[in-house]
Amino acid sequence: MTRPDPPGRRRAREAALQMLYQWEVGRLGPDEVVATYWTSRDPDEDVSKELRSFANALVTGTIERVSEIDGLLSARAHNWRIERMAAIDRLVLRLAVFELLSAPETPAKVVINEALELTRTFSSVEAVAFVNGVLDAVRKDVKRD
Repeated sequence: MTRPDPPGRRRAREAALQMLYQWEVGRLGPDEVVATYWTSRDPDEDVSKELRSFANALVTGTIERVSEIDGLLSARAHNWRIERMAAIDRLVLRLAVFELLSAPETPAKVVINEALELTRTFSSVEAVAFVNGVLDAVRKDVKRD
């Protein structure tokens, strides 16, 4: 049985995706993205310090390993160059691959399901199958459950 993801981590992944979008599209540095993201949030938005740390670690880790991640994605995104993918789809894939590589305590099934939820929320229905297929192939490459 797959162990459920701790509560609130979906919200942290959403925050990480939004920060990665600021990094890529806004051309901001990782430190600037993290700082501006959290200061621009609604003060009533309840995101614990632990969840903020999780989101920040996802962002900085993804950025630090983007070349390695893009290599894995390029090998599995048949007929799609990384730079030609929709920005959100590319960022969801990068975020999920980083988590597959760096968080063995989180089951691969959870990582992929969370990526699909992000895709449903921020991209298109058509992108869900694409993201699922690429992540499943990468999961096998990195030998995750």
